[in-house]
Amino acid sequence: MIKTILACPNITENKNVRSRNEHPITHLATVVNWTPAAIAHTIHTVRIICIGAHPDDCEIEFGGAAYKFAASGHAVKFLSVTNGAAGHHVHAAAELAAIRKHEAGEAARRLGIAETEILGYNDGELLATLDAREEIVRRIRQWNADVALTHRPWDYHPDHRYTGQLVQDSAYLVMVPRLCPDTPALRHNPLFLYLEDGFQLPAPFVADVAVAIDDVWERKISALDAHASQFYEWLPWIDGRDVPVDHRMEWLSTTWGRPISKCARVALTRRYGRGEVQHAEAFQICEYGRRASRQELDDIFPR
Repeated sequence: MIKTILACPNITENKNVRSRNEHPITHLATVVNWTPAAIAHTIHTVRIICIGAHPDDCEIEFGGAAYKFAASGHAVKFLSVTNGAAGHHVHAAAELAAIRKHEAGEAARRLGIAETEILGYNDGELLATLDAREEIVRRIRQWNADVALTHRPWDYHPDHRYTGQLVQDSAYLVMVPRLCPDTPALRHNPLFLYLEDGFQLPAPFVADVAVAIDDVWERKISALDAHASQFYEWLPWIDGRDVPVDHRMEWLSTTWGRPISKCARVALTRRYGRGEVQHAEAFQICEYGRRASRQELDDIFPR
């Protein structure tokens, strides 16, 4: 299967900071006046993998928080399960796959994340197969992930649904040594989280933690801007929108400045108080991974 790994040269790779048998919070005795925040910020580099169906999905739902994580010295990887080669009305599949590979690399550079990877499954043809699940298990293990984020398995797009199913099915299995024995199993189950969506059935999204991103909104928009084939061509075409010739970044900011959902607003108020927030990203715990308290979520996620 074809894959592409694009590592950003300005980020120091840090995969071996912690051995595989260490829990994310270790060496507590070395911390004076221990608090969860001290552990999160003084000892541990959090390793995050965001797994999207297409090369722009992680940027849409996690771009702001990803930039904050990376700017704080944490290791962030974006993984696209499909090549995105069906998402255009003009470009042929092979041509578009190459374009989207380049765009994903540029978006990663603008966000300052450590790595982006594209698996070779065809856009629009993804299924929740054993082969695909094993690829996801391997990637989570290889990244030695503490946190894994993905779509909920209820969505308008089958690639989104099956990506969510594949990642959900990988929870717990990432610790089972006899599965995918070519890649060492993790000794801790990562915290699995869902990206926000607006679908109500069979169950609406619940925001367990939210991150205010007003201060990095322009960075997120810059990452979306890197995916020109999508945000200036394909998505406007399929939605019947006109794209201005000039001031495209301003147009992109207005177009993608979606209202904050009620549940995300509650999570923001709980975390930040009642200050005005215009842009935010919210996340829901998947019950199949490691469970985390509200305090731990607040300590892990950047402010």
